[in-house]
Amino acid sequence: MIYGGKSFVSSLPAFSKDAKRLLICSGNTVSVFSTSTGMQITELEGHRALVTSVVVVPSSSKLLCYCWTSSLDGTIRYWDFAVPELMKTVDIRLPVFSMVIPKFPSKQEDEGGKPTDLFAYISVEDVSNPGDKTNRLLGQIRKCNLTKSKLIPAVILKETARPEFITCSPSGEFFGIHIKRSLYIWKVPADESERALVRKMKLHHTKNFTTFAFHPNHNVVATGDASGRICVWRGFGARTFFKGNDKGNAKLMKSEDERTGVREDDDVESCSTWHWHSSEVKFLAFSTDGAYLYSGGNEGVLVLWQLDTGKRKFLPRIGSPLLHFVHSCDPTLSVLPCSFPDMWNGLSSGFTFDHSAGLVALPTDNYRIQFYSLLDDTEITEVVVSFVALSHDGSLMSTIETRLAEDGVGGLVCLKFWESETQEKEYNLSTIVYEPHRDAAVSAVVFHPRRKMAVSCSYGGDFKIWVQSNTTQSKGGVDSCSGWLCHSVGSYKGKSMTAATFSADGSILAIAAETVITLWDPDRNYLVSIVGETYTPIVNLTFVGDSEYIVSTSQGSRPQLSLWCLSKLSRAWSYGILVEAVACMEDDPFFAVLAVFPDSSVLTESHRSSISSGDGMILLFDINSPVPVGTWLVRKAKGGGLAFLQQSQLSSLKNNLSGSPSALLAYFDRDHEYVVFDPLSKEQHEPNLNHKKGAVDFEESGQHGYASIYGELPIFDPKKTTQATISLSERPWETIFNGPSHTLPPLTKLCSAFLESLLEKRTAATG
Repeated sequence: MIYGGKSFVSSLPAFSKDAKRLLICSGNTVSVFSTSTGMQITELEGHRALVTSVVVVPSSSKLLCYCWTSSLDGTIRYWDFAVPELMKTVDIRLPVFSMVIPKFPSKQEDEGGKPTDLFAYISVEDVSNPGDKTNRLLGQIRKCNLTKSKLIPAVILKETARPEFITCSPSGEFFGIHIKRSLYIWKVPADESERALVRKMKLHHTKNFTTFAFHPNHNVVATGDASGRICVWRGFGARTFFKGNDKGNAKLMKSEDERTGVREDDDVESCSTWHWHSSEVKFLAFSTDGAYLYSGGNEGVLVLWQLDTGKRKFLPRIGSPLLHFVHSCDPTLSVLPCSFPDMWNGLSSGFTFDHSAGLVALPTDNYRIQFYSLLDDTEITEVVVSFVALSHDGSLMSTIETRLAEDGVGGLVCLKFWESETQEKEYNLSTIVYEPHRDAAVSAVVFHPRRKMAVSCSYGGDFKIWVQSNTTQSKGGVDSCSGWLCHSVGSYKGKSMTAATFSADGSILAIAAETVITLWDPDRNYLVSIVGETYTPIVNLTFVGDSEYIVSTSQGSRPQLSLWCLSKLSRAWSYGILVEAVACMEDDPFFAVLAVFPDSSVLTESHRSSISSGDGMILLFDINSPVPVGTWLVRKAKGGGLAFLQQSQLSSLKNNLSGSPSALLAYFDRDHEYVVFDPLSKEQHEPNLNHKKGAVDFEESGQHGYASIYGELPIFDPKKTTQATISLSERPWETIFNGPSHTLPPLTKLCSAFLESLLEKRTAATG
C-alpha cells in the first residue's frame, strides 16, 4: 500500500529549541521541516491514528532533539527527532485528544541527585463507563506519570461532554480549558507528585469562549469569544491560588468593589474588553516579552495589540482564516497555520483524477485546485478555480468559477477551458464562457475520451456539447485564437440534468435526467433510448470499462446503487446504499464504490463503539455478480473519492511491490489523506517509494543578528568595483507593482511612474 496526503493544520505545530526545525502533526506521523529551506527532513512514524499534539523537550544542550507526541491510538511516545528514533512508548489505552507537559526536570535534577518524575496532563475520551448514553460525560482531564509510564487512576481533574483542548502557560505554572461560557484554570503544584493537589478556578463570560492564552510573566489571561471580542483578565487566582502568601494579593482582596469589568464573583483583579474581529476569534498568543497580544480569525488578518494601551496594528491580506500562532526562540521566525472559511464549503466539488499521470485534482481550502502526485506524495501545481474536470489523458481541463451573489445580486457562473502540453500540468486558458446555462448552476462537466469534445449539464434542464474550433490563419500569416464553441444543445422533458458520462469509445453519451438515464448520439445529438428509473435523482453515472454496463448512484431519502445493462435496457441488480464515489477499471469488468455507513442512530449497539459518523466501506464488484469481490472498512468516507490508476503507471512500482500489480485503487478520505493499494491482491505489501522529499543529510548554517533578518552581505572585492556597471531595465513597469501590498507606495506615485515609463525620452537639442 501507498499512504500519503496529510493535513498540516489539524493540530498545533512546534519549533525545535534552536528554531532550525518545525515539527508538524500530519496524519498519523510527525513531519519535521527545515525552517531555512522549507523542505521536509524526516518523519516520526509509529502512531496508528491521528497525532494530536507534539511537545518539544527544552534543553541547554544543542545535541539533544527530543519530543513527546500524543495520538488517538491511545499512546504517548518519546522521540529523538534528529535520528529519528522512537525512545519510549506510554500506553494510555484511551484516545488522547490533547496533551501538555507544564514542567520538565531541571538540568541538575536530570544529571544527578534526587530523581524527578515527569507528568503530563491529557484530555482523553472514555466510552467504557456505563450510564445514560444521552447525558454521559465522555471527556476527561487526566494526569499521567510519563516516567513510570502509567495513568494515575485516582486523579480526574474534570469530566466534560467531549474531549477539550488544553492550553498551557509559557511558564508552565498554569493550564486550562474552555467549555462554552466557562474558563477553567488549574495551577501546577510547585512540587509535582502523583498525590499533589492541583487547584482549580473558574471564570465566567456572557459569550461562548473560542480560544485563550496565558501571559508569559504575569497572572494575565486573554480570551476570545464567538462574537469577536477579546477579554484581558488581569490578576486571576489571587484568592484561589495565592491566598495568604502574597501581601499584594491580600490587599487586592479588600478592594473587590474597585474591580472593573469583573463578572459575578470571579477571582480576578480586572477585565478589559477589546473588539475588532467581526466573527469568532480563532487564536490568541502573547509575544515572548508579554508586551503585545496577537489575534487572528476568519478575516485573514493578523492583529497586533499593545497590551498596556489597547492600540493595534495589522498584517492584512493573508488570504485564509488563521488557526494557530507559534513562537520560536528565534524572534524572526514564527508559524501561522491557516484554514478555509466554513461559509464557502458549498464550493467544494469532490475529486477528479488524471488516470494517465497518476495525479489527483482536488479543491483546496483557498479557492484553488491542487494537482497532487499519488505516487510521489507531493504537490505538482495549483489552479485558482472552484470546480474542475479533466480529460482522460489530462491534456484538457474545464473549470467552473462561481461568484456568489450578495443579497441576490452579483452572482456569476464562468465555464473555462484550459489546455496543457507538459507533464507538469501547466495549463493555459483557452476559452471563457460566461453563464453557460443562463442563470442555472452547472451540475457536471465531462470530456470525450478520444476527441476534443466536452459536455456540460445544468440543473436548469439542458445540456450543451462543446467542441474545439479549428485554428485558422489570417491574411497576415498570424494564427487566430482557437477556442471552444457550443456544438449543440439538448434537453429531456425540461428535467434537471444531474450527471453525465461517455462510453469508453465515445459513441454513447449517457445523461441523467433526474431519475432516468437518457442515451444520446453525441455527434448528431439525438436521443437514442431511455433506461430505467430510480427513486431519487441520480448524482453519478459511470460506464464499466468498455462493456455495455453502466453504474448509477442516487442519494437523498432513498439512496441507491444500480448496475444497468444497455443491451437489455434494464437494471441488472441494485443495492439501497448511500454511495459517495464510483471508480471503474479500463479493461476489466470490475468497478469499486465508496459506501457511507448510515447515521449512528440506526446502527446496532455492537457497531457504534467501532464505527464513527462518516465512516464507510469500499466494495469491489464484478459486473457478472452482485456479490462483492472484496470489501475494505475505511475511515472518513463521507466526502471521499476513488479512482483506478492506468496500467502505464503500474510499471514504476514493479521494483517496490512484490510481483506486477494488475490494478491500483486510490482512496481519498475527506481530509485529503489517501492510500493506494492493489484490490485484486490477497496480500498487501508496503512499497518503498522514493518520494520527493527533502534530504535528511544536509547541514544548516546558523545565522544570527543582521544576517538572520536581512541575509548575508555581499563579499566586497575592490578589483571588481571599478568594473561595475549599472544596467537599467528596458521595461521598468514590470517590477514597480511587485511587493507586499502593505509596503507599496500610494497609487498616485505608482501611476505617475508607470506613465513616465511608457513615454519615449528624447535628448533636447541645444542651439
